[in-house]
Amino acid sequence: DIDLRVKWPNDIYYSALMKLGGVLVTTTLMGDTFHALVGCGFNVSNSNPTVCINDLIVQYNKENGSALKALSTTQLIGCSVTVLESLIDAFQEKGVAGVLPLYYKRWVHSGTQVRLWSEQGPQACVVGLDDCGFLQVESEEQGVVSVQPDGNSFDMLRNLIVTKQR
Repeated sequence: DIDLRVKWPNDIYYSALMKLGGVLVTTTLMGDTFHALVGCGFNVSNSNPTVCINDLIVQYNKENGSALKALSTTQLIGCSVTVLESLIDAFQEKGVAGVLPLYYKRWVHSGTQVRLWSEQGPQACVVGLDDCGFLQVESEEQGVVSVQPDGNSFDMLRNLIVTKQR
């Protein structure tokens, strides 16, 4: 019940407030064999500089009169691998339709108003993901546009999608 969210393309947040972790996926295709290397990082028990999962558990217990136990890194890895396996199974069975509803349930961007490319750029509304997983935004000037994560960054504090500086 703790409000964990996904920030496009690969961050894990508490609500829309604080980053708790991230996920990186590298893929290769060799012949007809597809390989995916998944890396995850979570702030489990380090309270500084922001907040950690175990701080959120303590807060949840106080607010709800519950007695959830703090997580060890080992427990979190085990839970994460179990969930990842079920997501892979759902994807293999149903394709994107097997995982996208859960993704949308947990993502922070639904209906977010943003500016594109600069603080004076066109205003747009986040509408979802395209078939390749790119963020889709809709503006009056440009209609629906896909934003690729390799070249762009989503600055949530300023509601701004900008080209990454290299």
